[in-house]
Amino acid sequence: MNALSLDRIREIDAALDEAEKAGAVVVLEGREGIFSAGFDLKTFARGLEAGIAMVEAGAELVLRLLAFPRPVLGVCTGHAYPAGAFLLLASDVRFGVAGPWRIGLNEVAIGMTIPRFAIELARERLTPPGFARITTGAMFEPEEARRLGYLDRVLVPEALEAAVREEAERLRGLDAPSVAETKRRASGQAIAVIRAALEEERASLAH
Repeated sequence: MNALSLDRIREIDAALDEAEKAGAVVVLEGREGIFSAGFDLKTFARGLEAGIAMVEAGAELVLRLLAFPRPVLGVCTGHAYPAGAFLLLASDVRFGVAGPWRIGLNEVAIGMTIPRFAIELARERLTPPGFARITTGAMFEPEEARRLGYLDRVLVPEALEAAVREEAERLRGLDAPSVAETKRRASGQAIAVIRAALEEERASLAH
């Protein structure tokens, strides 16, 4: 289900290390029917310390994607539950595949509070109506998710692969230093706000 356990987050980080060294465009793509089931519930079941470590690692991954010097293309191949939606929102370009999928931030529906860092990420990347819905636990089909800011394009399944390849080639052709500096300027304020929210969360947990 592509759940984001601490080990899976570390695997993505390692892949980003390789991509950064190679100066490569990043494509984050799930398997058919699922982009990510969100944070790993088995990790939460192991206790508070394990859950905090996983969520903090997820937050750091979001910050890294926002600051990544090359373009990041998120490809939502199905359901995207909260931590999966975080990765989409942190991507520069977001494609989705049409189908009976659910995308969004539904923490309150399962008895959890949305982390402060994720609220600031949502505030930055979602439309105002999309942001307003995070308090209701709603999940959205791809077209509505696009209207609310989770996705940029929704494609029929048979068109997705070619569209991803075409977009990745377009992104690869951009001037790398210009992309890196523009991303730094465009995302710097959001990164600072999200980082401050994460530190506020850490401080409150320490008490």
